[in-house]
Amino acid sequence: MSSFFELEIAYIVIGIFFLIITAIVTTQSNLPKASFKYGMIGVFSIFALMIAGHYAMTKSRMNEVKEIFNKGGTVVCENKMHKTISQSVLISKALEWRLEGDLFVSSNVVRDFHTSRCVDYAPIAPKK
Repeated sequence: MSSFFELEIAYIVIGIFFLIITAIVTTQSNLPKASFKYGMIGVFSIFALMIAGHYAMTKSRMNEVKEIFNKGGTVVCENKMHKTISQSVLISKALEWRLEGDLFVSSNVVRDFHTSRCVDYAPIAPKK
């Protein structure tokens, strides 16, 4: 359950914000009394489905990345720390990375990379 909040807390906060806006708008005196109930149920349902779907896709991708890494493959992770042309980092066991829980860790690099920010590395070969 902690990984759910770790991965989805930003979207939960956004959903709460929209629920507050929905509550303010639907309690206006010029709207029918049922507007609040239907508005809250509708907005909550949409956000709940979207957050659940995002979590399921993220966990699936994380498991795929872990499996690829454990088999000796290479994954590419997003590096938001350096705003340069190359914002990605290649990670593999051959490059002295190891997997600790959901984090890729290396003694050669200062920061860790979360598996939710990584995808399978498939280099593009130039056409001849």
